[in-house]
Amino acid sequence: MTMDRRRVTTALVGLLIGLFGSLLAAAPASAHAALVGSDPAANSVVPDAPNRVTLKFSESVQLIAGKIQVLAPDGSRADQGDPTVNGTEVTIPLRSGGERGTYLVTYRVTSADSHPVAGTITYSVGAASTPPAADADADVTVDPVVKALIPVGKYLGYAGLVLLVGPVLVLALLWPHRLDRRRPGRVVWTGIGLVAGSTLLGLWLQAPYTLGTGLFEVTVSDIREVLGSTFGAVMLVRLGVVVAAAFLLRPLLDGPGGGESKLDLALLGVLGVAALATWPLTGHPTASPVAGVSVVIDALHLAAMAVWVGGLVMLFGFLLPKATGRELGAILPIWSRWAMTAVGVLVFAGVVQALIEVSDVDGLLNSTYGRMILAKIGLAALVIGVAAFSRKLVGKRTDDDSPGPLRRIVAAELAIIAVILGVTSFLVQEPPPRTAQAAETGPVSTTVAQTISSKNMSLQVSIYPAAVGNNSIHLYAYTLDSKPLPVVEWKATASLPAKGIEAIEIPLLRITDFHAIGDIGLPQAGEWTFKFTARTSEIDQDTLTMTAKIS
Repeated sequence: MTMDRRRVTTALVGLLIGLFGSLLAAAPASAHAALVGSDPAANSVVPDAPNRVTLKFSESVQLIAGKIQVLAPDGSRADQGDPTVNGTEVTIPLRSGGERGTYLVTYRVTSADSHPVAGTITYSVGAASTPPAADADADVTVDPVVKALIPVGKYLGYAGLVLLVGPVLVLALLWPHRLDRRRPGRVVWTGIGLVAGSTLLGLWLQAPYTLGTGLFEVTVSDIREVLGSTFGAVMLVRLGVVVAAAFLLRPLLDGPGGGESKLDLALLGVLGVAALATWPLTGHPTASPVAGVSVVIDALHLAAMAVWVGGLVMLFGFLLPKATGRELGAILPIWSRWAMTAVGVLVFAGVVQALIEVSDVDGLLNSTYGRMILAKIGLAALVIGVAAFSRKLVGKRTDDDSPGPLRRIVAAELAIIAVILGVTSFLVQEPPPRTAQAAETGPVSTTVAQTISSKNMSLQVSIYPAAVGNNSIHLYAYTLDSKPLPVVEWKATASLPAKGIEAIEIPLLRITDFHAIGDIGLPQAGEWTFKFTARTSEIDQDTLTMTAKIS
């Protein structure tokens, strides 16, 4: 087997190891934003039909055309006109004159980090009823083929970044003048192709990913909508930067010695910074509580990774087998300092990222995201140990030493890093613990809604917020066949026998013939007993009792 074939075989093995490691760490893609509130509140009962529904998310979102609707109790559309978005809030206008009963709100939007968010809430006007059936868009469904291809595309993008940034720096600053640049130039062109290809693939996959459709069900209008989104704009910038870099790189890559100018190298540096920024701008950092810091830190993390790993590729594939002992004696100490600096930046940036995205130890140990972080830490510690041994060899090396041992160590570094890149490709698809915590805290309605009945009537009761302090109570009286029942006089009391609190009278105000409201301050938490008396005529009245947990 020739040296070139061995290099190709090693690269392919490393790539396969990385992909295999990715599949081991695979988990279903899930939303990275959470619905934390709504108006009307989820599961609440309101006396009158609202003129709009407002959804509030944990981070800013973008609308997906035709994917938000409000269904009336009879299954007809209650929304009217297009919804609007303002940062974290989505407003859905409603038609006037809404009927009584339970309404269903279904939504599917795109979160700030480019992931789809879908779900449903219900609210009732006047009284609860059987809600209309939700459609398929009420869940974040992703085609299995699309779900499998997204991390593959991200992996290829990371690999392209490695084969582009590190080799260009080595060719510009460390490459011996006598060595031909055409073979390492092919590595750079491969990197450009991988970045461009993964970007185009990402643009294509984003349409079925956000819409929940199949890979080949994408229409021209779907692609147009993706291109009009923040995700599409950032990806188009990345493509433009790659194309511009390709033109500037030609003098550096053509033949021995290169013909690049200092201006070309300066422009390449600017383009490199712009390209690196496009990765965090379509991921977790944009939704971070400190987005500016997260974007910069993530870009530094990527830059350090690309310089270090790309330099290792050049060292393993070309410099160690081709350069003379004297040339390696000059190159390796400089490269060793580069690698040490890159590793330091990687560790620093990784720690800051983890502190931002993983809010506590529980999130680190008991979430998929946290466990992937721990896997990356373990692999990173291993590769840093190998790199430290490599640096030690460089320090002891003489011009006459064979590069074989050092080359084997570099190959080991590359194999471990291939696995790290694979884990990272799935990590960016996982919701961080801070998002999961937001999802757990909202949108939770603390309204207690119960229906209690006697032989003569049915009474619907809602208590909000069902917490210590001031609470609002709504009462709706119906006949047993669900028709409004006029009530002449209302009375109500609340007691907490377990804490020795006797009946407290609740002042009630009659709003309509069958609807009354009241307010009461509840001093302690516990299982409160509520007693309601409704007089429907001079001689007829019913007393109904219920318990409700007040937190």
